[in-house]
Amino acid sequence: MRILVSNDDGYNAPGVEALAHALRDFGEVTVVSPETNCSGASNSLTLRRPLSVRQAPNGFYFINGTPSDCVHVALTGLLDFRPDLLVSGINNGANMGEDTLYSGTVAAASEGFLFGIPSLAFSLVQREWRHLDCATRVAREVVALFQREPWREPLLLNVNIPPVPYEALAGFRTTRLGRRHPAEPVIRSTTPYGEPVYWIGPVGRARDGLEGTDFGAIEDNAVSMTPLRLDLTHHEQLAAIRDWTSRL
Repeated sequence: MRILVSNDDGYNAPGVEALAHALRDFGEVTVVSPETNCSGASNSLTLRRPLSVRQAPNGFYFINGTPSDCVHVALTGLLDFRPDLLVSGINNGANMGEDTLYSGTVAAASEGFLFGIPSLAFSLVQREWRHLDCATRVAREVVALFQREPWREPLLLNVNIPPVPYEALAGFRTTRLGRRHPAEPVIRSTTPYGEPVYWIGPVGRARDGLEGTDFGAIEDNAVSMTPLRLDLTHHEQLAAIRDWTSRL
Protein backbone atom coordinates (compact mmCIF):
# COMPACT_ATOMS: atom_id res chain seq x y z
CA MET A 1 0.00 0.00 0.00
CA ARG A 2 1.22 3.48 -0.89
CA ILE A 3 0.38 6.14 1.70
CA LEU A 4 0.68 9.91 1.28
CA VAL A 5 1.06 11.73 4.61
CA SER A 6 0.59 15.45 5.18
CA ASN A 7 -0.37 17.82 8.01
CA ASP A 8 -0.77 21.49 8.88
CA ASP A 9 1.70 21.84 11.77
CA GLY A 10 4.71 21.66 9.48
CA TYR A 11 7.08 18.94 8.29
CA ASN A 12 9.11 18.93 11.52
CA ALA A 13 6.13 18.64 13.91
CA PRO A 14 6.19 15.69 16.33
CA GLY A 15 2.77 14.55 15.14
CA VAL A 16 3.68 13.98 11.51
CA GLU A 17 6.99 12.38 12.43
CA ALA A 18 5.25 9.91 14.75
CA LEU A 19 2.53 9.22 12.19
CA ALA A 20 4.92 8.56 9.32
CA HIS A 21 7.03 6.23 11.44
CA ALA A 22 3.95 4.32 12.64
CA LEU A 23 2.58 3.77 9.13
CA ARG A 24 5.74 2.36 7.55
CA ASP A 25 4.67 -1.14 8.53
CA PHE A 26 1.76 -0.86 6.10
CA GLY A 27 3.69 0.03 2.98
CA GLU A 28 5.49 2.88 1.25
CA VAL A 29 5.04 6.20 3.08
CA THR A 30 5.69 9.56 1.43
CA VAL A 31 5.44 12.76 3.47
CA VAL A 32 4.65 16.10 1.81
CA SER A 33 3.99 18.81 4.41
CA PRO A 34 4.11 22.59 4.78
CA GLU A 35 7.42 24.25 5.54
CA THR A 36 5.88 26.15 8.47
CA ASN A 37 2.86 25.85 10.73
CA CYS A 38 -0.31 26.48 8.71
CA SER A 39 -2.98 25.90 11.34
CA GLY A 40 -6.26 27.54 10.31
CA ALA A 41 -5.30 27.66 6.61
CA SER A 42 -8.45 25.75 5.62
CA ASN A 43 -8.60 24.73 1.93
CA SER A 44 -6.63 27.68 0.59
CA LEU A 45 -4.39 27.26 -2.45
CA THR A 46 -1.44 29.54 -3.28
CA LEU A 47 -2.09 31.03 -6.72
CA ARG A 48 -0.08 34.28 -6.79
CA ARG A 49 3.46 32.91 -6.45
CA PRO A 50 5.35 29.74 -7.32
CA LEU A 51 5.82 26.99 -4.76
CA SER A 52 9.17 25.40 -3.94
CA VAL A 53 9.62 21.76 -2.97
CA ARG A 54 12.56 20.73 -0.81
CA GLN A 55 13.51 17.49 0.92
CA ALA A 56 14.61 17.24 4.54
CA PRO A 57 17.41 14.89 5.66
CA ASN A 58 14.78 12.41 6.91
CA GLY A 59 13.26 12.18 3.43
CA PHE A 60 10.18 14.32 4.11
CA TYR A 61 9.24 16.75 1.34
CA PHE A 62 8.22 20.23 2.44
CA ILE A 63 6.58 23.02 0.49
CA ASN A 64 6.39 26.75 1.21
CA GLY A 65 2.61 26.70 0.99
CA THR A 66 -0.57 25.47 2.62
CA PRO A 67 -1.64 21.90 3.45
CA SER A 68 -3.91 21.92 0.39
CA ASP A 69 -0.96 23.09 -1.71
CA CYS A 70 1.10 20.16 -0.45
CA VAL A 71 -1.45 17.51 -1.37
CA HIS A 72 -2.35 19.21 -4.66
CA VAL A 73 1.27 19.46 -5.78
CA ALA A 74 1.96 15.90 -4.67
CA LEU A 75 -0.96 14.50 -6.64
CA THR A 76 -0.59 16.61 -9.78
CA GLY A 77 3.11 16.46 -10.49
CA LEU A 78 5.47 15.68 -7.63
CA LEU A 79 4.66 11.99 -7.23
CA ASP A 80 4.91 9.47 -10.05
CA PHE A 81 2.24 7.24 -8.49
CA ARG A 82 -1.30 7.50 -7.16
CA PRO A 83 -1.52 6.87 -3.40
CA ASP A 84 -3.90 4.23 -2.09
CA LEU A 85 -4.56 6.29 1.04
CA LEU A 86 -3.99 9.82 2.28
CA VAL A 87 -3.43 10.37 6.00
CA SER A 88 -3.24 13.86 7.53
CA GLY A 89 -1.98 14.68 11.03
CA ILE A 90 -1.45 13.95 13.76
CA ASN A 91 -2.71 17.45 14.56
CA ASN A 92 -1.69 19.35 17.68
CA GLY A 93 -5.22 20.13 18.91
CA ALA A 94 -8.86 19.27 18.25
CA ASN A 95 -10.69 19.47 14.93
CA MET A 96 -14.31 19.08 15.95
CA GLY A 97 -17.54 20.86 15.08
CA GLU A 98 -16.92 24.06 13.11
CA ASP A 99 -13.15 23.55 13.53
CA THR A 100 -13.34 21.40 10.41
CA LEU A 101 -14.13 24.46 8.28
CA TYR A 102 -10.87 26.16 9.31
CA SER A 103 -8.60 23.18 9.84
CA GLY A 104 -5.56 22.73 7.64
CA THR A 105 -5.37 19.12 8.82
CA VAL A 106 -8.86 18.36 7.55
CA ALA A 107 -8.16 20.43 4.42
CA ALA A 108 -5.20 18.24 3.47
CA ALA A 109 -7.43 15.18 3.77
CA SER A 110 -10.21 16.97 1.86
CA GLU A 111 -7.83 17.67 -1.02
CA GLY A 112 -7.02 13.99 -1.28
CA PHE A 113 -10.72 13.14 -1.14
CA LEU A 114 -11.42 15.59 -3.98
CA PHE A 115 -8.97 13.57 -6.08
CA GLY A 116 -10.88 10.39 -5.26
CA ILE A 117 -8.40 9.04 -2.71
CA PRO A 118 -9.62 7.60 0.61
CA SER A 119 -8.52 10.14 3.20
CA LEU A 120 -8.12 10.22 6.98
CA ALA A 121 -7.50 13.19 9.28
CA PHE A 122 -6.17 12.52 12.79
CA SER A 123 -6.17 15.08 15.61
CA LEU A 124 -4.99 14.82 19.21
CA VAL A 125 -7.55 16.89 21.09
CA GLN A 126 -5.34 18.66 23.62
CA ARG A 127 -2.25 20.63 22.70
CA GLU A 128 1.34 20.05 23.85
CA TRP A 129 1.38 16.54 22.32
CA ARG A 130 0.19 14.87 25.52
CA HIS A 131 -0.23 11.12 24.93
CA LEU A 132 0.93 11.28 21.32
CA ASP A 133 1.76 7.59 21.65
CA CYS A 134 -1.95 6.87 22.18
CA ALA A 135 -2.94 8.89 19.10
CA THR A 136 -0.28 7.12 17.06
CA ARG A 137 -1.57 3.72 18.15
CA VAL A 138 -5.13 4.73 17.21
CA ALA A 139 -3.94 5.85 13.78
CA ARG A 140 -2.19 2.52 13.26
CA GLU A 141 -5.33 0.59 14.18
CA VAL A 142 -7.55 2.61 11.84
CA VAL A 143 -5.12 2.26 8.92
CA ALA A 144 -4.70 -1.45 9.64
CA LEU A 145 -8.47 -1.87 9.44
CA PHE A 146 -8.53 0.05 6.15
CA GLN A 147 -5.83 -2.22 4.77
CA ARG A 148 -7.80 -5.34 5.76
CA GLU A 149 -11.18 -3.97 4.74
CA PRO A 150 -10.80 -1.06 2.30
CA TRP A 151 -13.79 1.19 1.67
CA ARG A 152 -15.87 0.46 -1.40
CA GLU A 153 -15.77 4.14 -2.33
CA PRO A 154 -13.52 7.02 -1.25
CA LEU A 155 -14.46 8.46 2.12
CA LEU A 156 -13.27 11.44 4.16
CA LEU A 157 -12.98 10.45 7.81
CA ASN A 158 -12.22 12.92 10.59
CA VAL A 159 -10.75 11.23 13.69
CA ASN A 160 -10.31 13.01 17.03
CA ILE A 161 -8.44 11.29 19.85
CA PRO A 162 -8.73 12.22 23.55
CA PRO A 163 -5.49 13.07 25.37
CA VAL A 164 -5.41 10.04 27.64
CA PRO A 165 -3.33 6.88 27.89
CA TYR A 166 -4.39 4.21 25.41
CA GLU A 167 -5.63 2.00 28.25
CA ALA A 168 -8.05 4.76 29.32
CA LEU A 169 -9.79 5.02 25.93
CA ALA A 170 -13.51 4.20 26.00
CA GLY A 171 -13.49 2.66 22.54
CA PHE A 172 -14.34 4.09 19.13
CA ARG A 173 -17.57 5.92 18.28
CA THR A 174 -19.07 6.93 14.96
CA THR A 175 -20.18 10.53 15.46
CA ARG A 176 -21.64 13.60 13.82
CA LEU A 177 -20.12 17.05 14.12
CA GLY A 178 -21.19 18.98 17.19
CA ARG A 179 -21.28 22.77 17.40
CA ARG A 180 -19.40 25.39 19.37
CA HIS A 181 -20.44 28.67 20.90
CA PRO A 182 -19.09 31.69 19.00
CA ALA A 183 -15.37 32.31 19.44
CA GLU A 184 -14.06 34.47 22.25
CA PRO A 185 -13.52 38.19 21.47
CA VAL A 186 -10.38 39.28 19.68
CA ILE A 187 -7.42 40.32 21.80
CA ARG A 188 -6.37 43.87 21.10
CA SER A 189 -2.76 44.95 21.35
CA THR A 190 -0.46 47.58 19.86
CA THR A 191 2.74 47.52 17.86
CA PRO A 192 5.90 49.25 19.16
CA TYR A 193 4.77 52.20 17.01
CA GLY A 194 1.40 52.48 18.73
CA GLU A 195 -0.62 50.95 15.91
CA PRO A 196 -3.56 48.74 16.95
CA VAL A 197 -3.38 45.03 16.13
CA TYR A 198 -5.80 42.22 16.84
CA TRP A 199 -5.27 38.57 17.68
CA ILE A 200 -8.05 36.12 16.86
CA GLY A 201 -9.50 34.93 20.17
CA PRO A 202 -9.76 31.33 21.43
CA VAL A 203 -12.40 28.99 20.06
CA GLY A 204 -15.72 28.86 21.90
CA ARG A 205 -16.96 26.03 24.08
CA ALA A 206 -19.17 23.23 22.83
CA ARG A 207 -22.78 24.27 22.29
CA ASP A 208 -23.94 20.93 20.96
CA GLY A 209 -21.96 18.19 22.70
CA LEU A 210 -24.74 15.69 23.14
CA GLU A 211 -24.43 11.94 22.81
CA GLY A 212 -23.64 11.07 19.23
CA THR A 213 -21.46 14.14 18.62
CA ASP A 214 -17.69 14.36 18.37
CA PHE A 215 -17.64 16.56 21.49
CA GLY A 216 -19.69 14.00 23.39
CA ALA A 217 -17.37 11.16 22.44
CA ILE A 218 -14.26 13.07 23.52
CA GLU A 219 -15.92 14.03 26.80
CA ASP A 220 -16.30 10.29 27.48
CA ASN A 221 -12.66 9.61 26.46
CA ALA A 222 -13.76 7.78 23.30
CA VAL A 223 -12.19 8.20 19.87
CA SER A 224 -14.52 10.20 17.61
CA MET A 225 -14.88 9.00 13.99
CA THR A 226 -16.86 11.43 11.82
CA PRO A 227 -17.40 10.87 8.09
CA LEU A 228 -17.44 14.21 6.26
CA ARG A 229 -18.80 15.35 2.92
CA LEU A 230 -17.93 18.39 0.83
CA ASP A 231 -21.35 19.06 -0.70
CA LEU A 232 -22.30 22.43 0.83
CA THR A 233 -25.70 22.54 -0.88
CA HIS A 234 -28.57 23.00 1.59
CA HIS A 235 -30.84 20.50 -0.16
CA GLU A 236 -33.79 21.09 2.18
CA GLN A 237 -33.93 24.76 1.11
CA LEU A 238 -33.80 24.19 -2.64
CA ALA A 239 -37.60 24.24 -3.05
CA ALA A 240 -37.98 27.42 -0.98
CA ILE A 241 -35.24 29.22 -2.92
CA ARG A 242 -36.69 27.99 -6.23
CA ASP A 243 -40.05 29.47 -5.24
CA TRP A 244 -38.45 32.69 -4.03
CA THR A 245 -36.36 33.23 -7.16
CA SER A 246 -39.38 32.59 -9.40
CA ARG A 247 -40.40 36.16 -8.50
CA LEU A 248 -37.34 37.62 -10.21
